[in-house]
Amino acid sequence: MPRYIAHLDMDAFYASVELLRYPELRGRPVVIGGGRRHQPVLREDGQRDVAVLRDYAGRGVITTATYEARAYGLHSGMGLMKAAALAPDAVLLPTDFDEYRRYSRLFKAAVAEVAPQIEDRGIDEIYIDLSEVPGIDEPVGHDAMGGVRAVAQAIKNNVQRATGLSCSIGVTPNKLLSKLCSDLDKPDGLTVVTLADLPHRIWPLPAKRINGIGPKASAKLEALGIRSIGDLAAADPQWLVGHFGISYGTWLHHAAHGRDERAVVTYSEPKSLSRETTFERDLHARLDREQLSRIFTRLCEQVADDLVRKGYLGKTIGLKLRYDNFKTVTRDLTLPEYTCDAALIRQAAGQCLKRVPLERRLRLLGVRVGTLCRRDAVPSPRPRRTAAPTEEPPAAYTLPLF
Repeated sequence: MPRYIAHLDMDAFYASVELLRYPELRGRPVVIGGGRRHQPVLREDGQRDVAVLRDYAGRGVITTATYEARAYGLHSGMGLMKAAALAPDAVLLPTDFDEYRRYSRLFKAAVAEVAPQIEDRGIDEIYIDLSEVPGIDEPVGHDAMGGVRAVAQAIKNNVQRATGLSCSIGVTPNKLLSKLCSDLDKPDGLTVVTLADLPHRIWPLPAKRINGIGPKASAKLEALGIRSIGDLAAADPQWLVGHFGISYGTWLHHAAHGRDERAVVTYSEPKSLSRETTFERDLHARLDREQLSRIFTRLCEQVADDLVRKGYLGKTIGLKLRYDNFKTVTRDLTLPEYTCDAALIRQAAGQCLKRVPLERRLRLLGVRVGTLCRRDAVPSPRPRRTAAPTEEPPAAYTLPLF
């Protein structure tokens, strides 16, 4: 029985959600990644004043950009100051992850109405096993893959109706090829590729387009004269193993020939839930104590809300800090009982905070809850004796906490 695996990727997802809110910005270059101060302001005449990149000062980065902004060379991860030099008149909007998560749930529910076998790969992408969807094998006219295209189009239509957003879908025999193909005809693309199509559809593409070939491997392949996927497919497997090792070299050979037997995994338990934020400016534990305290409490409340919404409790509370020198530290504390209470999470995370140096300014703060258990499957509590700490924290850790 043939496999039909789809990869669905929402088009410029965060930016597209914002354009639903601000439709007057359609057609303009827009980037997402600003702070609250970049929220559009409604004037008395009904028009909005928006922030533009030329007025930006700071060290933030682009979360995503509209396709009009990408035409200027703007992309995710680019510093906003660099982006301002390339497109000074591009509109800058703040991020709103709560709204993006809401639309993520909406589009996934819309897909499930057509094809329920879904593997969640993040806020804006999923894999879908279409193999058993009714009508998938039926040709349409002279198009042997007409049934596949019709099902994929039905999914796209359902997503559009439910969210007002467009998506791009690649359908192939496996996850590796589908991930690659969903990006070929963006935005609003629908690409169907069979193994017989590899020579003319896939092999001419750059080798780095394969998901799993990163910048270092791509540079090494270039140095070895391997530029296209076709070059990689033509390379001797033992030669690849000699240069990249038996595991990665073998995988490169299989990937270039479109081989991937991974199944669509429809369910997996999360290991942890977390929330974090990068500050618009570096904050100091003492000088910015009040602001940090508010942010810290809000992160704990948000991760507690996530636990309740998803039906989990957790025992291990984690703290993540990144300093102004980009060094990152983490600390964990395991509670005696499972919880989803924001106050308990805040208290435990505060205990973790006492175990990290706070002399340097901070650029990122995060809170994590791990050792998760389904709320309806929490084991009965057992008496536990808490061991006393074996040593006092060093003096460097005794600065004022937030």
